[in-house]
Amino acid sequence: MSVPKLLGLPWDGSSSFLRGPAGAPDAVRTALHGGSANYTTELGVQVDPDRWIDLGDLDFTSEEPAVAHETIRAGVDAAILDGAPILSVGGDHFVTWPIIEALRSRHDQLTILHFDAHPDLYDALDGNRWSHACPFARIMEAGLADRLVQLGIRTATPHQREQVERFGVEMHELRSWDGAVPELSGPVYVSVDVDALDPAFAPGISHFEPGGMSSRQLIDSLHQLAGMDLTLVGADVVEINVDRDVHDMTAMVGAKLVRELLGLMLS
Repeated sequence: MSVPKLLGLPWDGSSSFLRGPAGAPDAVRTALHGGSANYTTELGVQVDPDRWIDLGDLDFTSEEPAVAHETIRAGVDAAILDGAPILSVGGDHFVTWPIIEALRSRHDQLTILHFDAHPDLYDALDGNRWSHACPFARIMEAGLADRLVQLGIRTATPHQREQVERFGVEMHELRSWDGAVPELSGPVYVSVDVDALDPAFAPGISHFEPGGMSSRQLIDSLHQLAGMDLTLVGADVVEINVDRDVHDMTAMVGAKLVRELLGLMLS
């Protein structure tokens, strides 16, 4: 497999509450390369910049979600032509839908491991099917994933619980989670909405939802993947709202997640 590729997605046109996630690619890169931390993961993998490719950011020329969808799908499709795993940073959670569309065209099977406070399974939010609250409904109704495993959930509405049943989603609510990631295999995609974390660990998010994961719990969950028979074909780190961050704390969390995910792709 080719070396991992990093792609910035400065899009927040599908956000339902606050804008701000479009600034995440720049903020996370600054934290990643700013000298505060080194390029070694906790599992001992070196992720120096010469071991992966930074493709820069996609250029969004329209506020129309349909146009953004095609921009992302085409950009990711081009990036993975050589079989490289793709790691995207930034944007609201809408971006996962077109990324998965591109990846599924190259994989007969695909499992998604999704960290989030919210299931993001609305059929539509306030009448908007392009909302960042809907990407996994779009993914599952189109058969783009064979398995969707969700961790960190603590805001599931009755409608979204119905969607869980409809699509056979494996939703693990945080209040009863035992810390174990279900066994995964084959091609796997990891989607990390940073509001899976408690706001105390990641204040730079649009939707504060107390009672979330600690940074340690999230990182330990990613590390569990290293012992599984799977191929990490892609990942995203989304919903970092730079306008609400405090002393770049959340940008640094994003940089940490990028390091650990790159390490899993390289190992």
